[in-house]
Amino acid sequence: MAITVYTANWCAFCHAAKEYLDKLGVSYTEKDVEKDIANANEAIDKSGQMGIPVLDIDGTIIVGFDRPKIDAALKK
Repeated sequence: MAITVYTANWCAFCHAAKEYLDKLGVSYTEKDVEKDIANANEAIDKSGQMGIPVLDIDGTIIVGFDRPKIDAALKK
């Protein structure tokens, strides 16, 4: 399962999402949208919005830290 989390260091919900995935023992790739504009553009292209975190769980796009949606995407 391929998981990418688009984050920024200052984003509390980004930290919460990563901590949740860590707690579940799920590996993911982190892409910082603040350090690399290409990551920011990729997150916007995938989500259609400018909010973070953006999670891409095997093609399922989740904006924000939404545990029920994350859990559902991980079960697929």
